[in-house]
Amino acid sequence: MPAAADPYDFPGDPGPPRTANLADILERVLDKGIVIAGDIRIDLLDIELLTIRLRLFVSSVDTAKRAGIDWWETDPSLSGRAARDALAEENRMLRERIAEVEAELPTATTSGRRAASPTGERRGR
Repeated sequence: MPAAADPYDFPGDPGPPRTANLADILERVLDKGIVIAGDIRIDLLDIELLTIRLRLFVSSVDTAKRAGIDWWETDPSLSGRAARDALAEENRMLRERIAEVEAELPTATTSGRRAASPTGERRGR
């Protein structure tokens, strides 16, 4: 069975222009990827006030991964796994800090008396 002709391949002899529907164009863009770049610059009397650099990469997830782009997997606002990992890391850091503070507590009290607060008042009254 012959392979289907690619509407983007142009034969050697010119013929009528070929048209592609939106689905074909979108499939090709997502498969290959497309980069749209632009800069917006606002100057006043040759003084640069604002520069905005826009870079847009439109592709499928697989194409983006092949290009080394996978930030959505590590952004907690976009990935449930990343959010759980961020929460687990925060919990680990808090537990370590609590352990440090608890380790310092016995040295703050002397001979069974309650430690004074930084303002000089005794705690636990």
